[in-house]
Amino acid sequence: MTDRDHRPVLRDLSALVPSPAQAPQRTATASAAESLADRQGYDSDFLPDFEVPLPTPVGQRADDVTPVEGSSDNRLDYTHFSIVMSRSRRLAIFTALNIDGKQLRRIERGDDHWRYDDRIPRECQLGEALYADNPLDRGHLVRRTAPNWGEQAEQANRDTFHFTNCSPQMAGFNQQTWLGLEDYLIDHARADDQRITVFTGPVLRDSDRCYRGVQIPEAFWKVVAFVDRDGKPSASGYMIEQAEDLDRLGFMFGQYRTYQRSVSRIASLVELDFGALAGFDGFSNEEHDTGTRIDAVINGPEDIRL
Repeated sequence: MTDRDHRPVLRDLSALVPSPAQAPQRTATASAAESLADRQGYDSDFLPDFEVPLPTPVGQRADDVTPVEGSSDNRLDYTHFSIVMSRSRRLAIFTALNIDGKQLRRIERGDDHWRYDDRIPRECQLGEALYADNPLDRGHLVRRTAPNWGEQAEQANRDTFHFTNCSPQMAGFNQQTWLGLEDYLIDHARADDQRITVFTGPVLRDSDRCYRGVQIPEAFWKVVAFVDRDGKPSASGYMIEQAEDLDRLGFMFGQYRTYQRSVSRIASLVELDFGALAGFDGFSNEEHDTGTRIDAVINGPEDIRL
């Protein structure tokens, strides 16, 4: 048989350019309970003359809290923030954060290294298996830069990389308006040497669609409390949720829009008791007085009303 008679098959073919060696997949590690034993977590007396207690899960959510041994309110404390977890969803019900703008420090991101928290069972935390080979982001609930203040700034930065502080988010979620809102809050605190308290979390709906056996949140919320320059306590609430459908991950996911909404409405939606906080929110008071819901679309900081 001559060379011209040769008919190659797939096994005879070789790559024109050799494939580069693939980087080994990092095995997720864990923070031992004793290594986190000194964390103080969220401080309800952080704001001057304005006590802001940790929210209390109510209704269906009250029975869904993941137990934390040694904690009366089942909170996981980290550096300058705390987290209460959902047993059924293996995600945070909410995070509670203190930001001290006067002491904020810029910490380089470095090599992301997500870890389990061994103060609760690992099967109660969503890990790497959910995020492999798909467009899901490992989304920080407490923003990496937000708790990085004071002498423990570097420790706070590392603490944000626990799976307890992670929620699956479509890549489109990390878009300009929502991140711009977070940047505005942090920059505002830094510029005014101000202290801010921030609660945030996913909206955990029974209708959330499943991917790899996990219900993926389609909306997130944020409640902010602070004392203004005149010494008056204030609160405001925000939500981000999809507005237009886009076929992703085998089901319909869409682009996200950011809204300012009342603290009382968010509290009802996510089944959390924020105590008297809604009384310091103009949106909540307006809705109470008029019986009309308020949805204010936020396209940038100029749309925020405090």
